[in-house]
Amino acid sequence: MRELIFALFLVSAPLATRAQSADSLAFNSYLYNEEYQLFMRINFHEKNIPVPEHDYYGPLPGYLGRKRYQFCWPVVDAEVEGDKAVITLVNDYGSEDLTATLIRENDTTYVFRHKHGSALKMPNNGKWQKMPKTLIFVKR
Repeated sequence: MRELIFALFLVSAPLATRAQSADSLAFNSYLYNEEYQLFMRINFHEKNIPVPEHDYYGPLPGYLGRKRYQFCWPVVDAEVEGDKAVITLVNDYGSEDLTATLIRENDTTYVFRHKHGSALKMPNNGKWQKMPKTLIFVKR
């Protein structure tokens, strides 16, 4: 009987490790939205992402930025539950904040949904552009 239990343990241990590895990589990614040229650099598990040009924040769960601009929305809190993360972002001035969900649809597609708080605005040719409440990101 002991041999059977030991054999089952040996067979199931690698499977559990692979599942855990896949889950830990789910929210450790570089995500991109082609339409609005937005990107997210995230690691919601280890929360160790440095925000470029904003070293004073220290390591964070991630940030949302726009191609060609230094302005960003740092992710200051991230709670992961399966394929869904609830995140809190602040603009890099600290004057606005919002709560959103980031849901992993499959291995490459993530859906960002603004839930409440300030509108997500990003610079665009010298003006502020309000982003839609739902954005689709692709893992790169």
